[in-house]
Amino acid sequence: MSERFLIVDGHSIIFAWPELLALHQRNTAVARDTLVKTLTAYQDVSGTHVVVVFDGRGAMVNKIEEPGGIQIFYSNSGRTADEIVERLVAKYSRTFSITVATADLLEQQTVTSFGAQPIGSEGLRRMIQDAQVEFAAELKRRRRR
Repeated sequence: MSERFLIVDGHSIIFAWPELLALHQRNTAVARDTLVKTLTAYQDVSGTHVVVVFDGRGAMVNKIEEPGGIQIFYSNSGRTADEIVERLVAKYSRTFSITVATADLLEQQTVTSFGAQPIGSEGLRRMIQDAQVEFAAELKRRRRR
């Protein structure tokens, strides 16, 4: 399994990170955009493919993807982001290495049963910080050459 994927339950992380929760209470779109920017930066420095799933309201599941960017899914009304996450893990966990970031303990257990590695909200924060530190160290090594 060479390709790694990180699937993020967007609202679960927003509600678990105090700085994003504060933004969400003022403007939901800004909180989502801030999380997406953070995850895009993580993808850029880590090489891990990132998918973020948000609860939505539309008639269909919506997928947004910009070249070089992360994949963003919005569930349709009547479905939760958890269902989309579970479906993705069930479909792709035999082919790819998948980590799922969610603060929901039940969701963590469910994705484990489908073959993914779960991490909580603080585990995600540490993973992002570690990737940034590693990237900065690599840049420093390259400059010395």
